Amino acid sequence: MTGGEERDGVSLTNLDQPLFDGADATKRDLVDYLDAIADRIIPVLRDRPLSVVRVLRGQPPFMQKNMPAYAPTWIKTVPLWAEASKREVSYALCDDRRTLLWFANQRAVEYHPTLVLAGHWDHPTHLVLDIDPPSADAFTLAVGAARLVRQALADAGLAGAVKTSGAKGVHVFVPVEERTTLDEAAAATRAIAARAERLDPDLTTTAFIREDRGGKVFLDSTRAGGATVVAAYSPRVRPGAPVSFPVAWDDLDDIAPGDFTVRSVARLIAGGDPWAELMPAPQPLSPGLIEEGRAIPVARVQAMHEGKRRARARRAAPG
Repeated sequence: MTGGEERDGVSLTNLDQPLFDGADATKRDLVDYLDAIADRIIPVLRDRPLSVVRVLRGQPPFMQKNMPAYAPTWIKTVPLWAEASKREVSYALCDDRRTLLWFANQRAVEYHPTLVLAGHWDHPTHLVLDIDPPSADAFTLAVGAARLVRQALADAGLAGAVKTSGAKGVHVFVPVEERTTLDEAAAATRAIAARAERLDPDLTTTAFIREDRGGKVFLDSTRAGGATVVAAYSPRVRPGAPVSFPVAWDDLDDIAPGDFTVRSVARLIAGGDPWAELMPAPQPLSPGLIEEGRAIPVARVQAMHEGKRRARARRAAPG
């Protein structure tokens, strides 16, 4: 093992190895970055069941939800039933620097917490609109769509904070009151997406099936319930090792996702925490907005039924 050392009781190994193909960074760069911004990222991870994307040498990236048997006993975990796999999954809670360093040494590059806190399974802390442009070079379209979402929020008496996704799009987070239920949050998110789409249907779409989007920016309103969203300040497994980074609304036109990487972000936020500073206070959702959203079909369910319908039509077609 090369480049080993210890921090906060965590043994760090093979620090000089490349992080992943195209990262332009080493494992040490990842560890140093996460250590430098620990007091910014831990608040957005704390008490939230965590999934991570790891990149082991010679293997494709994979998402890890269940804590491995070899994990230290001092890492906090919370059990959750996974309906898809019909088993109980032991999720980590990354509540301190030592846990974060352990994950970094495991080559965990991406950090995807839930929108709910452990023990508060029916009460999400945020609405999230995931704004997904049609291609990697269409960030300006994502910015335009984000401004439509901001307008739709303002029309509903709400405000949100925005960050780059670290990939090709942006995420808009809207903090909500503690009493908000999963059903209410999901419905309100669908309503906001539909309102934003109506503001400029030539630019945006809420069509969940990719082939139905027509090259438009997808307003994904499905990040509700037990879904995860990549955390602010989390690196991504993308060329250059970009970071999901908070941006002031007025600065969106002046940035690109690649401006924020594991090698640059620690300097950019020295002495500050822009995600905490830009985040509005928790807000109530109006009954009208919730009822409007409840009348909109759930995108994933609708897409599943439509996919089955199309498959039947293809099977029935002659020739």
